[in-house]
Amino acid sequence: MSTLTRRRFLASTSLAVGAVALRGSAAVAQPPAAPPPVTIKTGVDQMVLGKSGIKTTVLGLGTGTRGGREQRELGTEGFVRLVREAYDRGIRYIDTADMYKTHPYVKAALDELPGGEVFVQTKLWARNAEQAAKDLDRIRGELGMETLDTLLIHCMTKEQWNIDLRPVIDVYLKAKEKDQIRALGVSCHSLKALQVAADTPEIDVHLVRINPFRKKMDGKPGKVAAQISKMHADNRGVIGMKIYGEGMIESREDRLKSIKYVLGLGTVHAFTIGFSKIEQIDDTLKMIEEASA
Repeated sequence: MSTLTRRRFLASTSLAVGAVALRGSAAVAQPPAAPPPVTIKTGVDQMVLGKSGIKTTVLGLGTGTRGGREQRELGTEGFVRLVREAYDRGIRYIDTADMYKTHPYVKAALDELPGGEVFVQTKLWARNAEQAAKDLDRIRGELGMETLDTLLIHCMTKEQWNIDLRPVIDVYLKAKEKDQIRALGVSCHSLKALQVAADTPEIDVHLVRINPFRKKMDGKPGKVAAQISKMHADNRGVIGMKIYGEGMIESREDRLKSIKYVLGLGTVHAFTIGFSKIEQIDDTLKMIEEASA
């Protein structure tokens, strides 16, 4: 091969390699495809909460009815029996919070079930870093869980909560690095707070008030649904609450409409409802099947 020919060969090869590298960089820079719509058939379908990778059943047993009073009034034995019956029907999700004062009841129930099979979501009210660290250690002990599944920053209402509570978020992110929590989330109680949550990249899981009747909601259903859609598009876990409007949606017909509406969004992975009787759970499981038929 002549010198000139060799130079031309090397130059052409370098250009080709550069082009491939550029194409590779362009491919990496492209945003990931939006997740497919969520499809639900039964209340015990196993769902993955977006990029967190955490698995849960669609229906979760809530423990915060009237601030947790209804569940506490069952007593430890009655609560454990309710959880056991829900488990026997296939439910693998318990939703709790520090302010509900139900952690000891949840621990007692978990002690009666096979280890690692139930997804537990809890929430903390801490508004400063020192309190957040103390509360986190305490509730891990109360629940008997070295690693919490999801920890939510509880009840955000202010527009700049992600700025005001940056020290708290940092505490939880460090805890996540230490495997003390698997995923960080937030529950919101205003539309502005919800909009900020949708734009906060550190959040893995969202607990959102949603129903079609605007009962105990953060705004009109369409506006809330738009924020949920953004969360889903970013591959975050979305869990609905207040599906029955905290008891304000009373008739079975309207409750069925609410479930059908939430399932129809195609962006909600699961939802939690406060239960105190197994008959309530059975009826909701039936309505989920009816709504998805």
